[in-house]
Amino acid sequence: MRIAFPLFDGFTALDLVGPYEILRMLPGAEIVLAGERAGQAVPDGVGGLGLVATHARAEVCAADVLLVPGGPGVRRDVDDPALLEWITAVHATTRWTASVCTGALVLGAAGLLTGKSATTHWSAVRELESYGATYTPERVVTHPGGRLIIGAGVSAGIDLAITLAAELTSTAHAQAYQPGLEYDPRPPYDAGSLAKAPAEAKALLGVGEEDPGA
Repeated sequence: MRIAFPLFDGFTALDLVGPYEILRMLPGAEIVLAGERAGQAVPDGVGGLGLVATHARAEVCAADVLLVPGGPGVRRDVDDPALLEWITAVHATTRWTASVCTGALVLGAAGLLTGKSATTHWSAVRELESYGATYTPERVVTHPGGRLIIGAGVSAGIDLAITLAAELTSTAHAQAYQPGLEYDPRPPYDAGSLAKAPAEAKALLGVGEEDPGA
């Protein structure tokens, strides 16, 4: 079960590490962190931590699962033809191709979301739709026939990975992973979406009336 995550400068750590903590437990899981070169330390979007690529992308021609994280660096990578060609080639071999947060923009730029419903971080909705996708404000959007599963912003990657684990193994496996990680979210404030956030919180985020969900 080869699970490949592309690494790029400026990824968001939880976009990748959240799903990793679930998917690493799949039977026979082999985690591949694919960077420009093996052994490369790739910094996250704030430069506070990094991950080391286990493989060069050129060495990874196929995967059972391809999961693209988002992050500030995505805006640069949607214009990287080598990355988009690699995404398209590996997608042709996968059982499932997934994205978290603004990683959906990479799938969109690769032409994989044209005419499909998809989700992303609320701040990237217009960019997502510029690639021919239709935004839907769901936490996880699944296209079984198209082998695509798309997660909304950052923390939604954990929900996506649990959903994906059930598809790849069984509901019982996916349910077992939750208590294994004690994943039982009870946030201290019920403000995790723009629809729920109070005006003061939106003001701190700089959210305007034109933002989806505002």
